[in-house]
Amino acid sequence: MSDQQSPAPFSIQNAAAAEMIHNNFRIGFAPEVEEQVAAIRREPAELPNDCKSLLWSSIDNDTSRDLDQVEYAERTPDGIRVLVGIANVAGTVAKDSPIDRHAADQTLTVYTAVHNFPMLPLELSTDLTSLNEDRPRSAVVVEFTVTPDGQRTRTRIYEAEVLNHAQLAYSRVGPWLEGTADPDAKVAADADLQSQLKLQDEAAHALHALRVRNGALEFNRSEADPIVLDGVIHGIRTATHNRAMDLIEELMIASNETMAQTLRQAGRSCIRRIVQVPARWDRIVELVARHGTQLPPTPDAAPLNAFLQAQRAADPDRYPDLALSVIKLMGPGQYVLAKGVPGPNDPLQGHFGLAAQDYAHSTAPNRRFVDLVTQRIVKAFLAGEPPPYTDDELTAIAARCLEREGAARKVERAMIKRVAAVALTGSIGKSFRGVVVGATGKGTYVRIFDPPVEGRIIRNEQGLDVGDTVNVNLVHTDPAHAYIDFARA
Repeated sequence: MSDQQSPAPFSIQNAAAAEMIHNNFRIGFAPEVEEQVAAIRREPAELPNDCKSLLWSSIDNDTSRDLDQVEYAERTPDGIRVLVGIANVAGTVAKDSPIDRHAADQTLTVYTAVHNFPMLPLELSTDLTSLNEDRPRSAVVVEFTVTPDGQRTRTRIYEAEVLNHAQLAYSRVGPWLEGTADPDAKVAADADLQSQLKLQDEAAHALHALRVRNGALEFNRSEADPIVLDGVIHGIRTATHNRAMDLIEELMIASNETMAQTLRQAGRSCIRRIVQVPARWDRIVELVARHGTQLPPTPDAAPLNAFLQAQRAADPDRYPDLALSVIKLMGPGQYVLAKGVPGPNDPLQGHFGLAAQDYAHSTAPNRRFVDLVTQRIVKAFLAGEPPPYTDDELTAIAARCLEREGAARKVERAMIKRVAAVALTGSIGKSFRGVVVGATGKGTYVRIFDPPVEGRIIRNEQGLDVGDTVNVNLVHTDPAHAYIDFARA
């Protein structure tokens, strides 16, 4: 009998943990974190202004348990008054405490198809600080009135006790708002909730229309949605953006803008989320010219968005590859320090894609450390207290969060490729249509459209650049190493 042991069978769950460790994330929490959680549970936070009677609701993914945001709206003579309640994590997790130090190191929750690695202990992020249905919770409320032309007026921020009366899902609310499906049981049973959601949708539509007029870009891209049951991969499908996602996205953007503007007007430093003008604007101009449209030689979002919307209407089947190409050429967002008192040479720090000059991540403090930091800064301002962070500390936090965000993207990209490699094992030799999303000395990468997953072109890739559409044949998959290999047809 041989002394050699057979290699352990491939485990997608073990691969997720290994990928996290490889990218220098921690797995699990230190004992002092668990001790702090126990202390928090023994001493619940005090709850301020009582807003529980308002018909708050949340919309998120079907499986989401870390709920950061609830919404409420009402019609007024000036427009639609919108309240966005954000989980008051800063009221529970003290700065420089064991939980905070862990969150500052991890900086975000990492989502993989088979396992989520939370920034905060689950006892907090899915319970004590999560805005769960029928559970009174402390929240930071961002309030604004949306005028018919999409302006935000009468903005204010305050703390309050809220109660999520209906935890809803994008997959059910979206089709109902679009008129393609009946409401789910919760919505169908409550006429007031139906009116509430339609009012929120109306406000979101007005906000969106103004952003588009100001040059915001619309992409409506598709994402891969793994089908995983009890840890077993059953396939992969395409998840498309719907109207409920648009609703939440618009109210989130408006809340983030309100936070940033409030801090700027108060002279308080914070961390901004910016997207600078595209570094490869010349390539975007070249791609658009192939469709008979000339863009200006310097970056300008408005004509680019006008072109994108015209293409989506004229050729919806080919639009996804065009939108994806532009997204890749735009480049990722950045975290930067926005000084409370900017100097004369400090640059403007806007978000090119959102057409926003004031934008700070603030609506997901259970999932992102930057949002928790922003919440602490806002709460200190509201209480008349000194800033909780120096500019140097905020600069360091921004750099750490940006670096960890890049590492998280690597983990998530590798895991979706592993899931896709398993799902595509029976498709070797099949042809797919896709778009080139990367072309460097390290290789040429393609994103096929159905299912929307990425892989490397290992043969006949010469001459391809980002944005080129291409037909490829699947030649090899290796889940253990996250390889999906194609040959140009």
